[in-house]
Amino acid sequence: MRVFVAGATGAIGKQLVPRLVAAGHEVHGMTRSESKQAMLRELGAVPVVADALDRDQVAEAVGRARPDVIVHQLTAIGAVDTRHMERSFAATNRLRTEGTDHLLSAGRAVGVRRFVAQSHIAAYARTGAAVKSEEDPLDPSPARQMRANLEAMRHLETAVLGAAWTEGIVLRYGWFYGPGTSMAPGEEQFELVRKRKFPLVGDGGAVWSFIHVADAAEATVAAVEHGSRGVYNVVDDDPAPVAEWLPALAQALGARKPMRVPRFVGRLFAGEAGVVMMTELRGASNAKAKRELAWRPAHPSWRQGLAAA
Repeated sequence: MRVFVAGATGAIGKQLVPRLVAAGHEVHGMTRSESKQAMLRELGAVPVVADALDRDQVAEAVGRARPDVIVHQLTAIGAVDTRHMERSFAATNRLRTEGTDHLLSAGRAVGVRRFVAQSHIAAYARTGAAVKSEEDPLDPSPARQMRANLEAMRHLETAVLGAAWTEGIVLRYGWFYGPGTSMAPGEEQFELVRKRKFPLVGDGGAVWSFIHVADAAEATVAAVEHGSRGVYNVVDDDPAPVAEWLPALAQALGARKPMRVPRFVGRLFAGEAGVVMMTELRGASNAKAKRELAWRPAHPSWRQGLAAA
C-alpha cells in the first residue's frame, strides 16, 4: 500500500517509517522542515515538505502522493510545564484540531481507505476502574490546565471516527519511553528523576500505562495493515501506580528514592494538572489491540523496558 505519514520525523515517525518500508509499503513522509528531507530518505520514505496547518499545502501534498492510508502522528511537544499545560500543548492542540481537519479533507479528496490517528490514554475519566478499556468514557471534567488538551483530543477522535467515507482508527498510546522521547538517557524526565527533582506527590495513586516507542510503532503498522474502525489502547501489559513505578525508575537510574510531598505542595510547583497526573489518572488495557491487531509488545513491562533504557 501507499502510506502517507504526517509527522514522519517525530519520535513515533522515525520508528514507524522504516517498519512500514520493511513491510513492503511505499511511504511518503511529511515534514514541515526542508532540512529533514535527507533523514526521511535514509528512513526509506519519499520526503514531502508541507505545513500541516496550511490547508492548501496539505491538500497538494496528499493529492500528489495519492495514498491508500494516512497516518496522523503530528505533535509539537517540547518541554512541558504542568502549571501551564495549555501553553505547553498549544501547538499540538492546533495540530490535533486544524491539522486533523486538513488531513481528513485532503484524504477524502483522494479517497483514502484508512485513516489512523494518534491520541492518548490520559483522556480517560478519572473515576471508576483503575484500568480502562476502549469502551470507558473520556474525562467529562478535566483539570482546568488540561481542558484544552482533552478538548483537542476529543475533536480529533470525533472527527476521525465520524468520517464515514473512510475506516477511521484512533490509537490511544500510553506514556512513551525509549529513543526520541523525554524518558530516555539524558532526556528531561530521566534527568529529573536522577537529580531527585521528580517528587512523589500525595499518595502517588495515579495509574500509568507505558509503551516503548518501538512497540507503539509496531502496533501502528498492524493498524495500518488490518485495523478496523474504532479505538485501540496501545500500552504495555503492566499498568502501575506512580508510587510503584517512580521509585523503581529511580533505583534503576542509581538515584536516591524520590522525595514525597503532600498534594498542596505539589500544586505549588506542578499546578493542578501535575497533581492530577500523580494522583488521579487511570491506566489502560491492551486486550483489544492484542486480540484484533494480533500485536504483542516486545517490552511487555516498563519494569524491564525502563531499566534497559
